[in-house]
Amino acid sequence: MVRHDAVSRSVQFNDKLIAFAKHWGFRPRACAPYRARTKGKTENGVGYVKKNAIAGHSFASWEAFEAHLAEWEREVANVRIHGTTGEAPIARFERDEAHRLKPLGGQPSFGSLRELARVVGNDCAVEIDTNSYSVPWRLIGERVAVTVAAGEVRIRHGMREVAVHKQSEGRRLRIIDSAHLDGVAGRNGAVYRPAIATPTVPAPSPLPSLLRPLAEYEAAIGGSF
Repeated sequence: MVRHDAVSRSVQFNDKLIAFAKHWGFRPRACAPYRARTKGKTENGVGYVKKNAIAGHSFASWEAFEAHLAEWEREVANVRIHGTTGEAPIARFERDEAHRLKPLGGQPSFGSLRELARVVGNDCAVEIDTNSYSVPWRLIGERVAVTVAAGEVRIRHGMREVAVHKQSEGRRLRIIDSAHLDGVAGRNGAVYRPAIATPTVPAPSPLPSLLRPLAEYEAAIGGSF
């Protein structure tokens, strides 16, 4: 983990772990320290391997070392009676865990992970393998860290993850998250100055019906005044 808030109990996992978990299809879970019910005795296991399998041995090559560990695991570690569970680890594995494992399904190695550094351009994006991936516009000119793995492009500024994109298989494409452009003038197209409406001259009001030529009134009363 790269960050842990003890008050809110929120955590932020390392980008490599997130990419690795997505690649192999599992979800990481953070466990409190000194809590064997959830965390397990991982440190004790390391010590056991060091003292029982490695200490006092020497090996002519890495291959010889791996062969020794495989034999030790098979003949010693997996068949002993475990001090906590009271049974052989291989028996517990075959009964409770083996059926939960998923087939690899031809999934390629995770070794293709890349970590890069980029500076956010004036177009609110970073360029990776000729493609542009957007980041929040307020980071223009800032240096960001980029992790490319498991079909994703994850972008981080400092300790905060600011963008996640699906890795593009094309070239010279622009991958945009519209939320990254919120507040940018012209994000939906060119900006035009609104036209100033030309004031119109109001049409003359019709004359009131009582405003008539005097000759009409003279005719109505039978002659002139």
